[in-house]
Amino acid sequence: MPIRETFWNIPQWAETAQYVLGFITAVVFVYGIVRRVMRWRQGQPDKRFDHIGARLRTLFTQAILQLRVASEAYAGVMHLAIFWGIIALLIGTALATLDWDVTHLFFGFQFLKDGFYIGYELTLDIFGLLLMIGLGMAIYRRFILRPKRLQNPWPTLTRDDAYVLGMLTLIAITGYLVEGLRIAVTQPSWANWSPVGNAIAALFIATGDPTNRILHLSLWSFHILIAFTLLASLPFTKLFHIAAVPTNIFFHSLTPAGTLSAPRSADSVGVKAWKEFTWKQILDFESCTRCGRCQDVCPAYASTQILSPRNMMIKLETHIWEKANGRQLHSDVITADELWGCTTCRACSEVCPAFIDHLSSFVDMRRYLVAEGQVDAQLQKALANLGRYGNSFGQSERMRAKWTQPITSKIKDARREAVEYLWFVGDYASYSPTLTEITSKTAQVFQKAGLDFGILYDGERNAGNDVRRVGEEGLFETLVEKNVSVLGKCSYKKIVTTDPHSYNTVKNEYPRSETSEVLHYTELLDQLIASGQLKFNKRLGYKVTYHDPCYLGRYNGVYDAPRRVIEATGCELVEMPRHGDRAFCCGAGGGRIWMKEAEVKERPSEARVREAVSLDGVNTLVTACPKDITMFRDAVKTTGNEERLAVKDLIELVYAAL
Repeated sequence: MPIRETFWNIPQWAETAQYVLGFITAVVFVYGIVRRVMRWRQGQPDKRFDHIGARLRTLFTQAILQLRVASEAYAGVMHLAIFWGIIALLIGTALATLDWDVTHLFFGFQFLKDGFYIGYELTLDIFGLLLMIGLGMAIYRRFILRPKRLQNPWPTLTRDDAYVLGMLTLIAITGYLVEGLRIAVTQPSWANWSPVGNAIAALFIATGDPTNRILHLSLWSFHILIAFTLLASLPFTKLFHIAAVPTNIFFHSLTPAGTLSAPRSADSVGVKAWKEFTWKQILDFESCTRCGRCQDVCPAYASTQILSPRNMMIKLETHIWEKANGRQLHSDVITADELWGCTTCRACSEVCPAFIDHLSSFVDMRRYLVAEGQVDAQLQKALANLGRYGNSFGQSERMRAKWTQPITSKIKDARREAVEYLWFVGDYASYSPTLTEITSKTAQVFQKAGLDFGILYDGERNAGNDVRRVGEEGLFETLVEKNVSVLGKCSYKKIVTTDPHSYNTVKNEYPRSETSEVLHYTELLDQLIASGQLKFNKRLGYKVTYHDPCYLGRYNGVYDAPRRVIEATGCELVEMPRHGDRAFCCGAGGGRIWMKEAEVKERPSEARVREAVSLDGVNTLVTACPKDITMFRDAVKTTGNEERLAVKDLIELVYAAL
């Protein structure tokens, strides 16, 4: 094959102009990237350069293989086709340039020849077609199907989407036309190995030379121009996510999902202005691809549409680039209603392909609202009770263990006796009159299993999980200090708790030197059943479904243990459509259970009950969280499903099977 076939019909002046344009493109591109990085650097410090190996592994699986992107069929195929199409064509262009302007020019040889060149042509043809398919899917989805999560009230963003898709489509089409014209004129022996290019060539053969040569050079020049224009504009458009997302994935938090960072200084009262965010939080805003996956799974958006995690990221990203116009972060950009709508269920971060940590930014802004006293009246009362009594019910600490009185065998006081398991009971399990029967059954199950356990009686305080996520960091620290002080005087080997919220914060946010292994009761029961220490006398035979509590599942990855316990009781488990890490929140988290209900279409708990009721033959909704029980038992009443669906804690099944 001719030595210069790759750059056929390209005169020297055109090649020279290409490199001049390429240099200008590089300058504009670098300027755009530097401009972005300088904006990030205006944020607060955040150490993210640890565990490089782990970060590189996640970068490979999520930015290169894009496993999280591929979790949705249509969007996954579409995005992977576009991504790998672009990557392959960029590599192909780089190889062609290297082959002609480096190895041939300076060393007198070419590697794009013979069989390797045929493979090169076929590969680019296939990946170019893949790119066209992906772009077609994207255009159809965004501008014809128009799913709700992709719609937005900002016309400039729609134009940005259209620009990116339009330019990529033009690049792909003109690339194929240039290839087809080259084949039409040269009619190489390998033409069949470029099937798309060869098919296009058939349309131009009748036109003849020199018309095809003139058309080829014109289209090649246009192709180069739009390619360089798109590259130069990349840091200024949505396409910047090609750089921002891998960067954000690399720097994502490696601490447990249940660990929320403390304020950055003792004087910090949360985030008042955008420069008080960390550089990583600003990178989060810049990395949002506006895909809407977070909005689709958000319980606050589903019930009120006041809060959309996607729109929050868009507004924050827009705000950091605004010229000085007097707009305030709070009220002008982000409203208090949006921030208080969040249930901190973490569903948004779980599905985000860019690994954005929405909650850290939301809580930082909540901290400012708390400091300013912009708090719901019911929430303010709950926080006052927590500060005064150590519980949100406003009851005396002496009443915390009242539920133990009917139990025949006295439960050990872990402050006075050494125990193997210290049971951190939690507020709702201790004080709620509708839940104390479940708490009593838990104690009886522990006793029947022969556990050596005790509780803290009036020494226990609220663990502080939701207090921290409300934004009351000072109160959280006070509660931790009191609990840690009591725990430090006890002799125990493991902590067990029946409340996933307490479980999360004690396990992930309490000083590690002060706590041993922390277990949720479902994990403990699973261990006892597996070891034979806990044996059941009968099989229940119920047909049940199970709701994964957010702070047990998404926050701590405990999915299998509760299901194994359910099956051990002889129940048939039917999964809800949304389960595991996609389970829909009950709506109680992040302090929402203490707040006044907003005007809603349907509460998250009601949506969840309807989901359970829709399952064929299921008559019991099982969960393993006191707050879930509270929310769902109320929801079966408000939805009129009291006769259709029973709401039970998992311990009630275990108790019945014993």
